[in-house]
Amino acid sequence: MAVDAPSGRPHAQPDNVGILAAEVRQEDLEKHDGVPSGKYTIGLGQQGLSFCGDREDSVSMCMTVFRRLLVRHGVDAREIGHVQCGTETSVDGSKGLKTYVMPLLEEAGNTDVEGVDLVQACYGGTAAVLNAAAWVESRAWDGRYAVVLCSDIALYAPGPARATSGAGAVALLIGPDAPLALERGLQASHMQHAYDFYKPGGPYPAVDGPLSVYCYLHTLDTCWARYADKYERRTGRPCALDAVDHVIFHAPYNKLVQKAYARLWYLDGCRNGELGAALDAAGVGAPAESGAAASRHPFPPTSMPPGLEKYLLTSAFASYDAKVRPSTCVQRQCGNMYAASVWSGVAQLIETTGAALEGRRVLLYSYGSGISATLLSLVGRRPTSDAHAARFSLDRLQAVSTLAMRLARRPPAPVADFLAAAARSEDLHSSGGAVAYTTSWPDVRDLAQGTYYLTKVDDRFHRHYALRE
Repeated sequence: MAVDAPSGRPHAQPDNVGILAAEVRQEDLEKHDGVPSGKYTIGLGQQGLSFCGDREDSVSMCMTVFRRLLVRHGVDAREIGHVQCGTETSVDGSKGLKTYVMPLLEEAGNTDVEGVDLVQACYGGTAAVLNAAAWVESRAWDGRYAVVLCSDIALYAPGPARATSGAGAVALLIGPDAPLALERGLQASHMQHAYDFYKPGGPYPAVDGPLSVYCYLHTLDTCWARYADKYERRTGRPCALDAVDHVIFHAPYNKLVQKAYARLWYLDGCRNGELGAALDAAGVGAPAESGAAASRHPFPPTSMPPGLEKYLLTSAFASYDAKVRPSTCVQRQCGNMYAASVWSGVAQLIETTGAALEGRRVLLYSYGSGISATLLSLVGRRPTSDAHAARFSLDRLQAVSTLAMRLARRPPAPVADFLAAAARSEDLHSSGGAVAYTTSWPDVRDLAQGTYYLTKVDDRFHRHYALRE
């Protein structure tokens, strides 16, 4: 369907609403922390992490990816009618991130733009995607595109959790006739109250690590069961992991992603009655019943017999390598990006797979502590309109993607710089209120061209940003 932004003419309910385009923005730490070699790189599955000094924040990252999305994909600012930001790293208790990026649209005279910020741990970006898609499908839609911005900075107190810090932002263009379309009716959610991770105040979150892992995996159990039921009612066919070509997970750290996929592989075998005999044969603690009866009763995440998790990780490895790994490079190198984490996997998958995604189903698991989670699926397709095929086909999106190159060009920073950035964050939070300051890293030559950065916060707490030309 062609976009007719300024006309105001009524539009038919669009089909294949989804993602048209996407843009994304620890070995030394082991030595500094005095932990055994491999504790972070192997134990957590991470290759690195990203961090921000006081010259970058969630706003500057949002502005950078938003501008890149518009420029790289030839989107006129007047074509945007809805912008939502998902974040848990806001810079103000009232003024949303969306308001800070509006100058990019105001320059074109476009201020008729719906949407605000959404805050719910790492789930805010997914809530924004679902809201944006609903706007495009609703009677409020005027033919323009929606943009979702996910931007967050994860920073933890000194200790084992610090290695799971990270930072990043993602911009998603949402509209009809999309190359990655949300499958209508195939999403399942789980919402529950829990104190697994929260931010009562200060620069660092309160984290119950074991509870957080349990909630993540238990919620996956619940969402998969609900998704599978909906799939079977909708299609009339059994729901099996074989019907899924790729899986993208929210990634606090990559080892949890590996465990989550092994868990999904296990749940699939339990649901389809194929696992009980295999567990019996492997001698890794099948349930008391055997065969098909055993397969209907999976172990909860915290009560697996010894050896079962290792067996599952090993058995699911080849499937993980084909279905999950192609979407994990950004997550493994940039660390936990909170709301941006799971959606960075979409951009990564487009770059690694391109037009081969056409006709494939992508399962996406978004988890936010507290708890909010959704399991949904996307289908790769070729846009039917000539205009969209020229701008947003998967092969075209792959051709213009530069993720691998940008990751390779990132200047490595010593641990001392990361610790200095963490200490600076502590200082800025120590007063318990707003702080006026000039950024302490004035040299911006190491920033890529097209990057926005913070120059100062003045005595009225106005934030001033500039663009690295």
